[in-house]
Amino acid sequence: MPRPRCLQRTRQGILLAVLSAWVATGSVARAEVLWSDVGSRVIHNTPDGTDILGGAVERDDTASDALFFRLHVDPLSDRAHEPYFAVFQLFKGNEPRLAMGNAPEAWGYSAWYAAETGPENKLPGEFNLKSAEPEAAGMGVFKSYELPKHNRERTIVFKVQYVPGGDDLVTVWLNPNLSHGDTADNQSEVLTTTFKANASFNQIRLRHVAVRVSGESEDAARERGGNGWVFSDMAIATLFSDYVVVHFWQTWWFMALSGVAFLGVVITTVRVVERKKYQRRLQLAEQERALERERARIARDLHDDLGSSLARISLLSELVKEDKDNPEQVLMHVTRIAQSADETVRALEEIVWAVRPDSDSLQSLVEYIAHFSNELFEGNGTRCRLDLPHDLPPLAIPSDLRHNIFLVVKEALTNVVKHSDAREVRVQAKASSNAIEILVQDNGRGFNVTNAPNGGPHNGLVNMRRRTEAMGGTLTVQSTGQGTSIRLLVKVAGAVAEGAT
Repeated sequence: MPRPRCLQRTRQGILLAVLSAWVATGSVARAEVLWSDVGSRVIHNTPDGTDILGGAVERDDTASDALFFRLHVDPLSDRAHEPYFAVFQLFKGNEPRLAMGNAPEAWGYSAWYAAETGPENKLPGEFNLKSAEPEAAGMGVFKSYELPKHNRERTIVFKVQYVPGGDDLVTVWLNPNLSHGDTADNQSEVLTTTFKANASFNQIRLRHVAVRVSGESEDAARERGGNGWVFSDMAIATLFSDYVVVHFWQTWWFMALSGVAFLGVVITTVRVVERKKYQRRLQLAEQERALERERARIARDLHDDLGSSLARISLLSELVKEDKDNPEQVLMHVTRIAQSADETVRALEEIVWAVRPDSDSLQSLVEYIAHFSNELFEGNGTRCRLDLPHDLPPLAIPSDLRHNIFLVVKEALTNVVKHSDAREVRVQAKASSNAIEILVQDNGRGFNVTNAPNGGPHNGLVNMRRRTEAMGGTLTVQSTGQGTSIRLLVKVAGAVAEGAT
């Protein structure tokens, strides 16, 4: 079945939107990581340090752009008695420039070699960094810095806006928010520190050393300086967004694919719902047609069976009135009226059984065949043997199928009474999970099966075959001078009858 044009246009529109977004993304200038060192470096007692940049990036006093630096630190000790320093420092040749980490007299996370001195710092060029977790100095009083502590790792991102021929503008964020959607402009004020510094460079060195105080030995200073720092995840980039962590489910292409997938799910759901509605309408229409067929069958049975019997009774009653002076004729008419009445009662009983919902089971069908057989051969010279099991499968049989099966069996038994002169008839039923087999066998005089459908007293076989074909079953008729055997095989859906255990 071809897809609706509106659905095709919708999918084409989605694909074009995704393609346009991809093209647009590719055409926009992307941020660039100029240098990175994602490994971990343990720095301990390295007074001058060694260059780790390798000439990858450099800036001099003529630069006017902006760079973003990132470093991740983990102090290996909880030393609170300074002085010592551990820094990520820019160098121009052998000239030290701006440094980030822990300045010698700052005692906390700070900048070093700044062109300004922090409000509460002791040495020129040291500048404490604002922190969201400053150290407590008393009840409701906090220091201006955060002490470096082991196993309390921090990320430092700082921006240098280069000013040609003058001090550069530095903005530092201690442990900034780097989640999807965060920018340099939306960082909290308590994470942001600004000052000026000379940040020209062509080297980066990682330095750690304990600063000796008066009367202190070098070994004592080294011990006081702790075990050093771990520097990792270092980088230089052109935009703050290079450091923002974007998970794959936050990318534009994932969201676009998710939108397409969601739309596909919606379309599929709508199609499934509409298909179910359509199937439901078909089912209701089929149920209505089945109800109409059942009504037509009931009307036909009432007309054919009850109507003809009642008309015959009415006619015989009129004959009784006309022959009231002739006792022999009256007796004959009354006998016929009684026979017709019996046939009418039996036909009415059959119609009621056929339309009762609680009769739609294999067990009900077999029991009614047994009941009909006993009544039909009661007082007759033919002996009726019933081989009908009591442990039949609990199969549900629709009323039209059940009625047609009974009518075929009824016709077979009626033919035995009318035409076979049989001394004995046997009715046998078998059932499996998906089929019913019924056998009617007598020891009468038999008939010519080949000529039976063409006329004579066995025209009922034509109706039997027609009903069997309508049920999709098989009717096998065998007859010799020693009797007749009629076998009916019908397949059923195999549904369990309601209330069966």
